[in-house]
Amino acid sequence: MQKNDKIYIAGHHGMVGSAVWRAHEAKGYTNLIGRTSKELDLRDQKAVHDFIKREKPLAIVDAAAKVGGIMANSKDQYGFLMENLQIQNNLIQAAHELGVEKFVFLGSSCIYPKLAPQPLKEEYLLTGPLEPTNEGYAIAKITGVKLCEAIRNQYKKDFVSLMPTNLYGPNDNFDLKSSHVLPAMIRKFHLAKCLEDNNFADIRADLNKRPIEGINGKANEEEIIAILKKYGITESPNHCVTLKLWGTGTPMREFLHVDDLAKAVVFAIENRLPEHLYNVGTGTDVTIKQLAETIQKVVGHQGTIHWDSTKPDGTPRKLLEVSKLNNLGWKHTIDLQQGIESTYEWFLKKNK
Repeated sequence: MQKNDKIYIAGHHGMVGSAVWRAHEAKGYTNLIGRTSKELDLRDQKAVHDFIKREKPLAIVDAAAKVGGIMANSKDQYGFLMENLQIQNNLIQAAHELGVEKFVFLGSSCIYPKLAPQPLKEEYLLTGPLEPTNEGYAIAKITGVKLCEAIRNQYKKDFVSLMPTNLYGPNDNFDLKSSHVLPAMIRKFHLAKCLEDNNFADIRADLNKRPIEGINGKANEEEIIAILKKYGITESPNHCVTLKLWGTGTPMREFLHVDDLAKAVVFAIENRLPEHLYNVGTGTDVTIKQLAETIQKVVGHQGTIHWDSTKPDGTPRKLLEVSKLNNLGWKHTIDLQQGIESTYEWFLKKNK
């Protein structure tokens, strides 16, 4: 790839897409293109085909997707399956038919079976049942992997799939109804810390930025306390604030800072990787309880954590085997606490 080659980054305003954009700019790429969802509806096959035909990118990074946490996925299996199929199929088909030389498809570690051996190797794909709570999203991503594999094998094109572990970082989704576990915890611990400090100014600033079920910073204190309590943030005597979190805290999860994933995407753009599917992660994991305690320490919340075991845990463990990509030259550089600290700093700046 030359630094002035045109690269289309689909989903460039999202957490992943914006990180991919930053990573390419940092390497000196000068001809990046992106479109917002209002400018280009990726679910519209003709619109996507016409856009790719007109722009003629040399490479495409598919960082566009409908994403969400356990609650969002389990309540809208149809939406997560259909919309993701539409987005990726339109991009992959247009890229193939219009001669795009390189395509990087981004998926998720949820493509692997719920009870597959740990750590998860690429060859475990389609060897067992999926986690039911996000089956729709997973099936869509598996389809994308298989489409890219078929094009690679049948037409010898440089289409590659990268499957990251749980991601976090700048531009993450902090909406408590649809976010993933790490950003949801950051926001909940932040709100709990503010309540602990009787800091309603910062609580109101947070709610003005991201209202919860229609409750914003203009609500009265009783309404604010009620909505916080609904989401597990409860004030006890002496301003000790208890935070209730879903599940038992025992599942194991791996977390990768989105900037590390972005560097893996650049690596795939600059090199023709020998195989079609690669895991992208740290190769290490922590319990959800350990994650919560790390975030609690970073935020400065002093109260207690209560685990609601009536709520689902999801997959017991999800750790990626990442030696294939590591052996080719990519490796993560941001450790978990460092990443949480920088993400919380970003979150605080955006709340102002």
